[in-house]
Amino acid sequence: MTHQGFTAGKGKFYNPGDLKIIKTYFFHGLTNPSSSSILYLIETNDGLKGYSLDAYGAYNNNEDDKYSRFIKDIPAQEREE
Repeated sequence: MTHQGFTAGKGKFYNPGDLKIIKTYFFHGLTNPSSSSILYLIETNDGLKGYSLDAYGAYNNNEDDKYSRFIKDIPAQEREE
């Protein structure tokens, strides 16, 4: 993620409206809840698929964080693939 939006490093930048979250996985820390994470599988409006990984739980409580707001603005269309 950059100040221009999500990118795959190919010179194109995506805003939340250009993206869909197609699957979300939660990984819970077995010995320490602070080691939990969340994986978002994302598809762009031009067919590119990728992912974004973030902390979950204790380390992901900042609603003012630009990344958190960006992710929340991406529409979810959960599906099995």
